[in-house]
Amino acid sequence: MAHDRMERASPSGAEIVSAPLTEEALPGWRFETLYPDYAQGHAISRVLYDEKSDQQHVQLVETRRFGRMLLLDGVVQTTEADEHVYHEMLAHTPILAHGSAKRVLIIGGGDGGMLREVSRHAGVEAITMVEIDAAVVEFSKKYLPTLSAGAFDDPRLELVIEDAAAYVKRVRKKFDVIIADRPDPIGPGAALFTKSFYSDCRARLRKGGVLVTQGGVPFLQADELREDMALFSALFEDYAAYIAAVPTYNGGLMAFGWGCDTPRRRLVAEKTLEKRYAEAGLTTRYYTPALHKAAFALPRFIEELVPRREEG
Repeated sequence: MAHDRMERASPSGAEIVSAPLTEEALPGWRFETLYPDYAQGHAISRVLYDEKSDQQHVQLVETRRFGRMLLLDGVVQTTEADEHVYHEMLAHTPILAHGSAKRVLIIGGGDGGMLREVSRHAGVEAITMVEIDAAVVEFSKKYLPTLSAGAFDDPRLELVIEDAAAYVKRVRKKFDVIIADRPDPIGPGAALFTKSFYSDCRARLRKGGVLVTQGGVPFLQADELREDMALFSALFEDYAAYIAAVPTYNGGLMAFGWGCDTPRRRLVAEKTLEKRYAEAGLTTRYYTPALHKAAFALPRFIEELVPRREEG
């Protein structure tokens, strides 16, 4: 449902009337209203969880098309049907591009999906996950076990319950890959879209390390990616955006931010990616080495949101 009103026929079929697109107008539906003038609706079979934690409003609903759906403060975070797209592209792209990542930091990701994908890389020796809300982790273990698939029991995991912006500012550990699996820049997530946060992440990277971030849906959130890329361009020798199509993130293609101190990570050959993918023994539903390379080829309207660095 792409509008905030719905058109329907009268009982006689002779008249079209307009009714508000609300949960009262359509019982059994749940609407995400992240945008003031655009909404998406999902037919709900049951509500599994609906509680407010100290940090946010956590909801889990069973949808008829996408399976279980997690919402934070009313905004869709992930669904069983298409979570693999987001998690595979945000995890495997930097790890396989790096080629020898030993230490990985996951920012956010309380549902466990990102941890699941990172933990599939046997070459990764240590995984640190920083999640602000312990309730999301415990809730996801109980109600969304297919997302983590046991990854919370991985002995390589250090789970830290803390604001991630404060964490990257205070610690002195270094990481090969940092994955910012963050929510939209509202509420607690706003601090994860600042120059200070990106600068602190940059300081936490080892030489040749890669930072990747969730960058929103450019068709509806152009400013988010534009502002991100402006900050990346000031901090990283190599910066870019890449894309994937995640059905429940309404508005079309989703963007991810990429920052590194060398372009060779992003420009790694497809044959090399194929070799690393095979050696890792991965089986993926969306990610492929060819798609990895293609994801950095942007539609013009997204390309225009990424500032060009003036050649000096």
